[in-house]
Amino acid sequence: MIKVQGIKKQYNNVLALDIPAMEIAAGESFGLIGNNGAGKTTFFRLILDLLAATSGAIMSKDIPVSRSEAWKKYTGSYLDEGFLIEYLSPAEYFDFIGYLHGMNASDNISFFNSLDGFATGELWENRKPIRTLSQGNKSKVGIMAALMGNPQIVVLDEPFAHLDPSSQISLKRLLKRISAEQHVTLLVSSHDLAHVTEVCNRIVLLESGLVIRDFATTTDTLRELETYFTR
Repeated sequence: MIKVQGIKKQYNNVLALDIPAMEIAAGESFGLIGNNGAGKTTFFRLILDLLAATSGAIMSKDIPVSRSEAWKKYTGSYLDEGFLIEYLSPAEYFDFIGYLHGMNASDNISFFNSLDGFATGELWENRKPIRTLSQGNKSKVGIMAALMGNPQIVVLDEPFAHLDPSSQISLKRLLKRISAEQHVTLLVSSHDLAHVTEVCNRIVLLESGLVIRDFATTTDTLRELETYFTR
């Protein structure tokens, strides 16, 4: 589904990311972890063609993301508030995103009802500008929009960071369901080791832009990661 070919990103001669080769299979739930500055967000921005690589290429279904826009039709993402249109209300924003995916009002309602309690009617129908929302509700709007249109790939950077405990539980349940039932290729970064190991069946650990470990999630993974980060 996604292939990394000799990708490097430098900022002012400082190497931020260096991944010689990597493949993320269709339907895989891929968790990216590491301390601040490890290169997680840089990697996701390269996958979404929000940054130009210093060298190398990223392919999505054999489509080079830097030379085509075809991959955008099947990719949903939310990295930060810059993805939102903050002068719109949540209701207007969802209508707009739905329109881009060819969804009508009935489709939007069906989508809302499929979110396993992650979305509330109060948020879905909110007519106040997104800029007035709490950080948690802004994140929920962005995550919900990323899931509209039945994407085949979903990229989420720190999706649990601002959510309350109830929303975190609902989101984990939702992500596991769409991965298992819809075979969505899921890419998630998180500082919360418990969340990412619960949701993802593969974990990649970055440090200073390099892949330190790449392994399948097991019952021992959380303990091993906690040991690594407390060494």
